[in-house]
Amino acid sequence: MEWWWQQRLADDGIEALIHDQNRIVSRAQLEAARWSEAEIRRGLRSRRWQTVYPCVYATHTGPIGYDDHRLAALLYAGPEAAWSHYTAAEQLGLLKPDSSRPIYVTIPKRRRIQSRPRLVIHRDEHWKRRLATVVPPRRTAADAVLDIVGISPSVDQAAAVIAQACQSGRVSPARILTALAQHPRLRHRQALLPILTDVAAGSHSLLELRYARDVERRHGLPSGTRQRAVDDEFTDVFYDGFNLLVELDGRLHLVPHQRWRDLDRDNRATLRAEATLRYGWFDITSRPCEAAVQALQILRRTQPALTAKPCSPTCPVR
Repeated sequence: MEWWWQQRLADDGIEALIHDQNRIVSRAQLEAARWSEAEIRRGLRSRRWQTVYPCVYATHTGPIGYDDHRLAALLYAGPEAAWSHYTAAEQLGLLKPDSSRPIYVTIPKRRRIQSRPRLVIHRDEHWKRRLATVVPPRRTAADAVLDIVGISPSVDQAAAVIAQACQSGRVSPARILTALAQHPRLRHRQALLPILTDVAAGSHSLLELRYARDVERRHGLPSGTRQRAVDDEFTDVFYDGFNLLVELDGRLHLVPHQRWRDLDRDNRATLRAEATLRYGWFDITSRPCEAAVQALQILRRTQPALTAKPCSPTCPVR
């Protein structure tokens, strides 16, 4: 069974391989380089080496960083192993690295391997066809996103990951949708379809996705244009033909310069003769019907006969 590092070892030798791996090395690599058992034990007994995982060592006495643990976990998991879930997404630039997360590795379903602290092992019968063509091995960008979706406890968390990954520019909603066809039993699968449609339309955050779902779609409002470029910035939701701008902000601003930046955006919208509605996280998640009523009032200034629908018997939208 061939390892992903074997060609590098054959071309440049064990010292170059250890250097490339930031001084992490596995017993399998040392044995492939024809190191004897006595040579391996000498490094460990002298305490010049540290054991990171069983049969995986750091050939130094200093601290072992997050990147070192990721590589050590991959070597520990065996030749048919690949980074997956959050670990692959970080490596592919889809999400920001977070050293507090565990390391995720996926292996073929037929294999068994003992998990370790802060190492999560997943097994997948379709392991091989979901690999990116890179070394060290990891999932494709779309499959890494769907890995995370599959372990997300809520649709909101799954939606946030999809939006962030697509905003990175390294994976598209179309790619994720294509990969989704190969995951017929994925958790939240049905909920992903409208989410991917909204992300493809330009929604960049979970709050924008919630606005599209809970304010627009559930109340039958027109769909606004996402991320319109104007005055050297991007607006969140713009209703073309209605001169209505909706700005969404899920952050809690406690510093004056952010407040003034928001006011400046609103003032410039006013100068463009655009009405501005600004909502935060609490407004959209707790009072979406009230937001729909306000948006509808402004939309009807242009089209008095514009229809909408209440989302429940108590909904104030009429």
